[in-house]
Amino acid sequence: MKKELIAFGMLLMAAPAHADITTKFSSSVQLTVDAAASQATRIGSTYSMSGSNVTATLGGLTAPASATDAATMNAGTYTQTTSGVDINFSESWTQGDAIPSNTTITSGVAPSLPAFGSVTTTAGGVAGSLAGSIDSAGVMSVTAGGAGTSATGQFVSEITIR
Repeated sequence: MKKELIAFGMLLMAAPAHADITTKFSSSVQLTVDAAASQATRIGSTYSMSGSNVTATLGGLTAPASATDAATMNAGTYTQTTSGVDINFSESWTQGDAIPSNTTITSGVAPSLPAFGSVTTTAGGVAGSLAGSIDSAGVMSVTAGGAGTSATGQFVSEITIR
């Protein structure tokens, strides 16, 4: 049995080792400055009325003339139902947003921001001293910028043995 193991070991030592080894290295730097943005949301018209000891001839909402208009309020008439008894009355009206005629978007740019009922605006980033570089040895350097910026450096090493 010892002779067989020695013969097998010698056979393994005699076989040449062969492998393909591939290496890949890459470096990258990404610099980002956030853009300014605004989001405007059109709100609808609403009307509500409630009360006690009030007789109402409701007006309510009048439908808009077109899809770009807002509904309007048509005021009702209210009278006290029973003389000498307290009145409890509440009325609420929110004028909805009409779409301004200058909101046609061309080339992906809105000419002006509509004055809708709900608007969220964020400021753009400030590049400041934002910078990044990679030298011939693959050494990366990134420098922070102002608000709304980011700098990312990445080194990837890949080794494949076949």
